[in-house]
Amino acid sequence: MALEAQGHFVIEARDEAEAVAALRDSQPAVVLSDLRLPVGDGLGVLRAAKEADPELPVIVMTAHGSIQDAVAAMKQGALDFLAKPVDPDHLLLLVERALAQRRLLNEYRLLKEEAAARRGGPHIIGDSPALRQAMAAIDRAAATDTTVLLEGESGTGKELCARALHDRSPRAHGPFVAINCAAIPDTLLEAELFGYERGAFTGANQRKLGRFELAQRGTLFLDEIGELPMTVQAKLLRAVETRKIERLGGGASIQLDVRIVAATNRGLRQAVAARQFREDLYFRLSVFPVEVPALRDRREDIPKLAHHFVARVARDVGKKISLSPEAVTELMAHHWPGNIRELQNALERAVILAEGDVLLPRHLSLSPVPSSGSAIDPWERIDLGGSLAEAIARTVHEVERRKIQLALSDAGGDRGRAADLLQINYQALEVKLRQLRLN
Repeated sequence: MALEAQGHFVIEARDEAEAVAALRDSQPAVVLSDLRLPVGDGLGVLRAAKEADPELPVIVMTAHGSIQDAVAAMKQGALDFLAKPVDPDHLLLLVERALAQRRLLNEYRLLKEEAAARRGGPHIIGDSPALRQAMAAIDRAAATDTTVLLEGESGTGKELCARALHDRSPRAHGPFVAINCAAIPDTLLEAELFGYERGAFTGANQRKLGRFELAQRGTLFLDEIGELPMTVQAKLLRAVETRKIERLGGGASIQLDVRIVAATNRGLRQAVAARQFREDLYFRLSVFPVEVPALRDRREDIPKLAHHFVARVARDVGKKISLSPEAVTELMAHHWPGNIRELQNALERAVILAEGDVLLPRHLSLSPVPSSGSAIDPWERIDLGGSLAEAIARTVHEVERRKIQLALSDAGGDRGRAADLLQINYQALEVKLRQLRLN
């Protein structure tokens, strides 16, 4: 009567069986149950409520002499308890608090889904054979706790694959912590990974937890692992082998419960051969390698991806626009060296530029694909004289010079931004600039 007087709709049940049936037939926002029932008990109702919805708030009632029973119920998931005789004001307060908690949880879920949609969606789009093969491998790896190495070109969606692996694993309710090893200066990377104690170095005014600790009972995603400095590689190897770390400036070992997923867009085997990456660390990280396919190897997925990106960008900018068949044909013909990231950027720019409600090929601003009769073999422009080593060194030198000049131009001369575009760290860019005499 007190609840109905405040406008709440109440479903009544006389015993555990009726309560279980009511839970099955309806979706209550709160469950209020006595612990003592004519048939069954309140703990049975509590278990049934949690089976129906683990987040469903349950308030139990009990006599003054059975507070221990109420405490036991709370240990099994009850939100709170009421001592009988029930004070209606106290009852209404608890119910309102339970409803408020429920609303906050629903809002959190909606915000989480929206954030996931904005970063590319909670699922991976496409059903091409190459993508299905990669996702099948991710599904197999997700059921285990083994270390996974995602290999693929830049822009293929390796972080999205890592998130999919985390979401499909038993650690899905734990944190997913990502760190780009190429985006953080070498001097700071060790502190970011392992954390530090107060006073560990100048400016360390308080303790800071590293990414390993933040990822406890979850997944740590190490992006661009091939850019990890050799000094940090040794400490990472120890962490992977022993499942323990030490903060900088600290002596105590911290036990880890972390699943490690690494990703690289460069051949780690070649880096090992060139002594740029530790062989023992490579074998530790590549226990379960997964190749993420390039977009040109899954062209069947381009239309689905394109329609998805156009719809999302149009919604964000407040436009109603569709993709023309001619534009889809043009997208299918493009080579996409930047993979899905390049496709997404091209369509975002096209949606903004399009003046009508249909996106046409001229809005895409893609480089034209030369006809077979007019195609020029790019190797004819490369000097292949001298020995093999000389030809390789000359070609690599020219590619690096042109790529860095292009990145600096796109970044307006900002070296930090250029390093981000090149997906290398700032110090590596400075070294390259000196080597290529581009200062």
